[in-house]
Amino acid sequence: MEYELKCISTAGVTEAIAKVELYRSLNEPEEAESICRDILTIAPLHQLALRLLGLALTDQFIGGASDRYREAEEAFQKLIDPYERLYYAGILYERRAKAQLNAGQPPHTLLPLFEQALRSFAEAEKIRPTGNDDAILRWNRCVRLLQTPAYVSVLWEQERVPFDAQDTPPTGRI
Repeated sequence: MEYELKCISTAGVTEAIAKVELYRSLNEPEEAESICRDILTIAPLHQLALRLLGLALTDQFIGGASDRYREAEEAFQKLIDPYERLYYAGILYERRAKAQLNAGQPPHTLLPLFEQALRSFAEAEKIRPTGNDDAILRWNRCVRLLQTPAYVSVLWEQERVPFDAQDTPPTGRI
């Protein structure tokens, strides 16, 4: 027996969006992703569904090769509002870096991702809607993470290694 997906009704989109938010809050991003895809089947440029799809995909990041970074990026790039495109690009880089950090990647290798996040948040801040400080809040979170003693000490160790590696005693052979 072959199963086929069914289309939801246009009248059900609002309720479906509410379910997406519920499933994300319940830490069930796969359920949220599925509903977003149902909405986008009937309304391919539904802005809230695109935003929530991108977030649901980033909720599933584990810092490995299976992370669907490109899919999340594509969803965010379809957002019409330039502020939202920049802000959610920053979220994407930040979450990718955090997932890789949690997966055990060396912090110094993740600095470029955090820097991309910071650039996106800085650009979003310039065009943010009045009273919307979300880009500043995310900027501050990234900066605080980069300033944590554990992160800074690992970076310091990484910078010191090349100096020590080249400072070897003479071997005595000529």
